[in-house]
Amino acid sequence: MAKSQAQSALIIGAGVSGLTTALCLHRHGIQSTIIAEKFAPEITSVVAGALWEWPPAVCGYHQDQASLNRAKGWCMVSYRKFEELSLEPETGVYVRPSAFYFRNKVEEHEPHLRKMNEFRNKVRGFVHDAALIEQTGVNPGIGLKDAYGYLAPMVDTDAYMTWLLHKVKAAGSRVIQAKLEGDLRPQEQQLKREFGADVIVNCAGLGSRELASDPMFPLRGALVRLVNDGKDFPKITRAYCVSHDDVTSDQGIVFIVPRGENRLILGALVEPDEWSTDINLDNYEPIRRLYERCVEFLPTLKKARLDSAEPVRVGFRPLRKQSVRVEQVPGTAIFHNYGHGGAGVTFSWGCAEEVAELVNGYLSPDEESVSTASGGLAAVGSP
Repeated sequence: MAKSQAQSALIIGAGVSGLTTALCLHRHGIQSTIIAEKFAPEITSVVAGALWEWPPAVCGYHQDQASLNRAKGWCMVSYRKFEELSLEPETGVYVRPSAFYFRNKVEEHEPHLRKMNEFRNKVRGFVHDAALIEQTGVNPGIGLKDAYGYLAPMVDTDAYMTWLLHKVKAAGSRVIQAKLEGDLRPQEQQLKREFGADVIVNCAGLGSRELASDPMFPLRGALVRLVNDGKDFPKITRAYCVSHDDVTSDQGIVFIVPRGENRLILGALVEPDEWSTDINLDNYEPIRRLYERCVEFLPTLKKARLDSAEPVRVGFRPLRKQSVRVEQVPGTAIFHNYGHGGAGVTFSWGCAEEVAELVNGYLSPDEESVSTASGGLAAVGSP
């Protein structure tokens, strides 16, 4: 199919994946119509912890090797892009120190050592030193033995999602608030005619349960929000993380990340197949334990005030039992970009670039991008 003067895509979903995909398609000369039932701030993307991490992430869930191998490339594309965006204050993207703490020596734990060695030369400011425990104000009595750190992108999701939507509209994308229902495959031709689209790109997250007939499930998360304006305690400008080896078991994660200029978020919960958002510090013990765990870890937080306007945010990480799905459906003009779990922001630019290359290769098979589009990706992550 040779590309005509004007090609267009129908993108379903206006979260970080959908909007970033629209920008990447625009760079290929492909205009987008974005249709979504909800927009920020009523979407999962604004709840995200939004700390860039090398996979598997502290609050992630993907552990299979096929998913992780692709994810490493995606996250580095995003790392480089977020470094660029951090130079523009309106984006809400910051590059700040982050530190990861361990209850064992990294060299004595093969998965931790392997992960550290994979990325230590790919990021800025890497340091592996147990002295980080004492130097960063962490409670010395909770049994930590090792730490490493690096400069990591951290995204103020409220500012960033507003910026993304503005950029998408400025690029000429049409934005429609509506809900699509049913499997996309039998509707493909009708949707293409209705929206004047040559291709359909599904970035609907959990909505893909219906749109792609994919048995996805939510991984519920919650963040406690604190005021971080420097009045009650020294302003925190670095991230602190302690992972849990088995993220589906007892919630042992510590996740403390500065958000924008004057907020701090604490996490995290990782609760599969929980669909309610009606939980908070007053009515849900795991959130209280989350808060207490972070305060025990970083004692200066005892002086912190809750964000009175929004003390807790709850959302659903969209997860598949297989790997993240970035591919074309064989024999159709339908493309998928969903199932990112807790790494949607970290993977966003990498996945969007890849799906844009796939779309461009489909529309322009005589160009170099055809090699990317036909590289066997459709076999990975299919339901």
